[in-house]
Amino acid sequence: MMLGHGALDWGVVAIFVTVYLGMILGGLPRLKLDRSGVALLGAIGMIGLGDLTTAQAASAVDLPTILLLFSFMVLSAQMRLGGFYTALTQRVGALPMGRSALLAALIAVAAALSAVFSNDVVCLAMTPVVAQLCLQRRLDPVPFLVGLACAANIGSAATLIGNPQNMLIGSVLQLPFGAYVRQALPPVLMSLAVLWAWLVWGPQARSHVLPADGPVSGDLELRAAPAFDAWQTGKGLGVAGALLLVFLFTDWPREVAALVGAGVLLLSRRFHSSRVMGLVDWNVLVLFMGLFVVNHAFESTGLAAQAVAWLGGQGVHLADTGPLFVAAVGLSNLLSNVPAVMLLLPHLQGMQAGVMLALVSTLAGNLLLVGSIANLIVVDLAHRSGIAIDWRAHARVGIPVTLLTLAIVWVWLSGILTVGR
Repeated sequence: MMLGHGALDWGVVAIFVTVYLGMILGGLPRLKLDRSGVALLGAIGMIGLGDLTTAQAASAVDLPTILLLFSFMVLSAQMRLGGFYTALTQRVGALPMGRSALLAALIAVAAALSAVFSNDVVCLAMTPVVAQLCLQRRLDPVPFLVGLACAANIGSAATLIGNPQNMLIGSVLQLPFGAYVRQALPPVLMSLAVLWAWLVWGPQARSHVLPADGPVSGDLELRAAPAFDAWQTGKGLGVAGALLLVFLFTDWPREVAALVGAGVLLLSRRFHSSRVMGLVDWNVLVLFMGLFVVNHAFESTGLAAQAVAWLGGQGVHLADTGPLFVAAVGLSNLLSNVPAVMLLLPHLQGMQAGVMLALVSTLAGNLLLVGSIANLIVVDLAHRSGIAIDWRAHARVGIPVTLLTLAIVWVWLSGILTVGR
């Protein structure tokens, strides 16, 4: 039996609120659900209420974003299976450098890789190597590992393919790839410099040497890493390079080009497709699709438009630089960056709003330990190497670096807007 319109709206609101409560908590109390599971059940609930047909639910999903995400997950899986991330990190670690230079090199590598490949996968591959490298050199690994997570997050903001939320923003707002990079790259480079400076000269840098007689733990994660395969790595790098050229110099839809690239990589005599597909982060894809459906159902009630109109009547316009900056920082830390971006995107348009949202939502992930999946990956893998990183250790780097980098973004983009007027 179909519910009445008023009851239907309240049902939609109840599901919407429950889903975003799950985004805040990382799940729902007493239920074995993570954010992806909550989003999926929310989408099922919206369809079950009769607010959306299955066809409408399917059309609510932004297919270009999903295809782009999937394709770059395949590309990242190729690079991981080819041993590229581990081999490159080991090569950098073998160079005769002091602590400051080593920090700079690892930050640069993590940021550069994250701008093209998934920042989460980069952290997954680099963390065991960096941990072992620090222990062997008798260096305190905590600043290096927290710096790795922060650098991966910052570097991923440099392009529209560096992380899921940037892919979503670029797809929905139809942002030009090259124009975005030109605006985002300067504040990203300045932010990386700030991160390095804080790790080198900040308070935590005063005692950075481990006792000479301390044990060096083994690392099962490192020993289990795939061996370097020059051909498979070259194949992945070739596809990545070709895609970047396509994005920069052609009008070919990014999701189509990326999907073709993924198809090329799946044509392999060495890696079975099941191995590659097994490394695709299906949970993230489910999260995106579930939230697309839930948000579309909520928007159909008109309540979101009414709330935005009310804010506009109070002089608060989300498309303006100040309110967007505050909303992106607050929601990204409250909900996580992907749900935050999904809530804000329907009310934005234009290049400047897209650049602001992409940079701020990504950099805000460094503020708290739970603000980014990359942070949690690093902490989990560090624990397996016998290295404890709690929220306090992360906060000593994450909070000041985030505040400084967000200030850089504010000043940079405010200057661009002033010049453009």
